[in-house]
Amino acid sequence: MPFSVDTFLALAAFAMATTWSPGPNNFMLAASGATFGYWRTLPHILGVAIGFPFMLFIVTLGLGEIFRTQPTVREVVSWGGLCVMLYLAVRIALQTPKDGDDASRPLSFLGASAFQWVNPKAWVMSIGVAATFASGTSPTLGAALIAGVFILVGLTSANAWAAAGAALQRLLGRGRRLRIFNVTMGILLAVSALWMVFDR
Repeated sequence: MPFSVDTFLALAAFAMATTWSPGPNNFMLAASGATFGYWRTLPHILGVAIGFPFMLFIVTLGLGEIFRTQPTVREVVSWGGLCVMLYLAVRIALQTPKDGDDASRPLSFLGASAFQWVNPKAWVMSIGVAATFASGTSPTLGAALIAGVFILVGLTSANAWAAAGAALQRLLGRGRRLRIFNVTMGILLAVSALWMVFDR
């Protein structure tokens, strides 16, 4: 086994702290739950809970070293991610679908999965995990175990944030209060994106 029990517990604690804390994924999940409800947000939930661990698996196997040692790659990803996150922040702030309106849709499984690759928090977490927990012995098994821990923990956090947003749906309705909530979530997403890019 690539991990001792103590290392495994430390990894699980790290996963809990990072996936449950406020950040781009969780702000987006809460806004989607409040706007579209839990069940329509489920593909988004699974995209985050599976997409990030898949990215983590790839990074732990060596892609993270390229990102860490190549400033140009790091800058392109960071600024590209900022642009995508600001676009999503505006989209969240403006989305208030009316009954029967299909123009506004929650993020898909593939969209949520792809978003992880331009999410600065996801890169910071991935490189931090790879640097701290990756082992030279059985690297593929170690990367798979790390990803597995994050899938299990990520499912709990993604579901909870989306469910919390969905629980507010009845209180917020589809009018002014929902618009205020979505604008707030959009602003928080934009601020978190700017903070992660510029606080480096």
